[in-house]
Amino acid sequence: MDFENYQKSTNYIKSKMGTISPKLAIVLGSGLGVLADEFENLITIKYNDIPDFPVSTVSGHAGELLIGTISGVPIIAMNGRFHYYEGYNLEEVTFPIRVFRLLGINDLLLTNAAGGINSDFQKGDFMVINDQLSFFADSSLRGKNLDEFGVRFPSMSQIYDINLSKKLLDIINSYTNRAQTGVYAYMKGPSYETPAEIRALRVLGADAVGMSTVPEAIVAKHCNIRVVGVSCITNMASGICCSNMDVNELSHKDVKATAEKVKYIFKNIINDYIKLFKI
Repeated sequence: MDFENYQKSTNYIKSKMGTISPKLAIVLGSGLGVLADEFENLITIKYNDIPDFPVSTVSGHAGELLIGTISGVPIIAMNGRFHYYEGYNLEEVTFPIRVFRLLGINDLLLTNAAGGINSDFQKGDFMVINDQLSFFADSSLRGKNLDEFGVRFPSMSQIYDINLSKKLLDIINSYTNRAQTGVYAYMKGPSYETPAEIRALRVLGADAVGMSTVPEAIVAKHCNIRVVGVSCITNMASGICCSNMDVNELSHKDVKATAEKVKYIFKNIINDYIKLFKI
């Protein structure tokens, strides 16, 4: 993609936004689109109407931009994201993040459904991401650097903003005693990981695993956007909580079922987080 492609998408979105000028962008993970019900003055833009925008193909991802206000804060949200396993390259997967930067977004909240690796976790927990692993995937910054967005070799020493992450953790603690923090590991998918892969990730320090978020977080950091990430632990990863004779077969249906159970807590958590940006 060239800078002109990002500019074209940005101009189209601006033409539909009216007087709303979003301060915060949110990416909603699998089954977490319930936040759409909270918008006031809602403007919906289908991805396939936006020039050069990819289109979501995964069940549980609506494939639309939501623009409006929540608790008086102007918001833009992706109701559905893009994944490498869908056949997109990582430049396409992260395309919206650079568009957000051109829209004037300074803060990004990334949400996802993840598998728990840490044996202290349970289904339905929320984990605030404090770092990430992506050894087994290409970098989303691979290829020609777009100097308009950031430097060729950006530091990744602190991707997730410490202060905002702490505030989000406090909010989660106000709703549940199952608030967690940890390292999110990115795997390309679409198959779930093997027990051996999960054991390896556990040794490397991962607490949860998923198929999204990391490429977006890297590009956001490159664009100098503040990033906060939260995982809904919708299942325990392969081999966790199972004996050697048992197998915990995983399915996307189960992921969505857990997300459905916690969706109202999730909505309240995100609502309270949004209020942090209220002037």
